[in-house]
Amino acid sequence: MISVYKLKPKFQRLLTPILIFLHRHGVTANQITISSIILSLLIGLAFWFADYYHILFLALPIGLFLRMALNALDGMMARKYNQQSKKGEVLNELGDIISDLFIYFPLLKYEREYLYLIVIFICLSIINEFAGILGKIVSNERRYDGPMGKSDRAFIIGLYGLLCYYTINISEFSVYVFSLINVLLIISTYIRVNKSLK
Repeated sequence: MISVYKLKPKFQRLLTPILIFLHRHGVTANQITISSIILSLLIGLAFWFADYYHILFLALPIGLFLRMALNALDGMMARKYNQQSKKGEVLNELGDIISDLFIYFPLLKYEREYLYLIVIFICLSIINEFAGILGKIVSNERRYDGPMGKSDRAFIIGLYGLLCYYTINISEFSVYVFSLINVLLIISTYIRVNKSLK
């Protein structure tokens, strides 16, 4: 299935110089993971208050791009420099779910007419990540299959923030957009579980 995640190898190659720089300065994979969680909290706070300070909507496209970079870097650091650990794995998986909650929660403020869709979106996002983790338990392989995996959701919400910054009214389309996202999340979760079992 089509997914932004498929661009990850090229993205990682672009990040290699940054990876080497961070390693030379003693930065560890777990420190990068923790930085990603803190960044996600700041993105969520900025998003929440963006209706007061309009420029804060840019925290979504910019912040989510930086978060994707940090998420790629922590895994690269762990693998390349033998920093893989159970603590790091737990921190990474739990951190992703916590980070998503920080970032998506303010949608409840901006999409009040479709609260039920946003709640479903948040719940399905958590279930989707859980399905990916189950893959490691069942078949010893973490599943990242799309559509609407973590990277895809980051792209969509980043675009949402960009449209809000340019005061483009998308409220009349929200019901269709989030309904489609929720359907794609269900499909993605099914694919992850199905491939894990096979």
